[in-house]
Amino acid sequence: MKTGRWTIAALAGIALLTVARTSVAAADIASPAVLAGTCANCHGPGGASPGAMPSIDKLGAAEMTGKLKSFRSGETPATVMNRIARGYTDAEIEALGQYFASRLTKN
Repeated sequence: MKTGRWTIAALAGIALLTVARTSVAAADIASPAVLAGTCANCHGPGGASPGAMPSIDKLGAAEMTGKLKSFRSGETPATVMNRIARGYTDAEIEALGQYFASRLTKN
């Protein structure tokens, strides 16, 4: 079985997401940066992808939340993102959208 570099990265991201979700649930979304940390596994630090994965660092809040909700509902097909997005609550998706949008104004 051939396993690509991105497949391994995606599996590692899912594993880290599971760990982060446990911590975040306990913290009650205390830090959107903790949630966004799992995004960096595939999309690069701060969402700026250095490779084949799409960059998410230039998405506004509405676009980010829309995309995550679309992945979560299955409306947008994906190999990994639909599984990851299903783990987020509406509040966490909104927090991620706001987090990345706030970074737009700082860059």
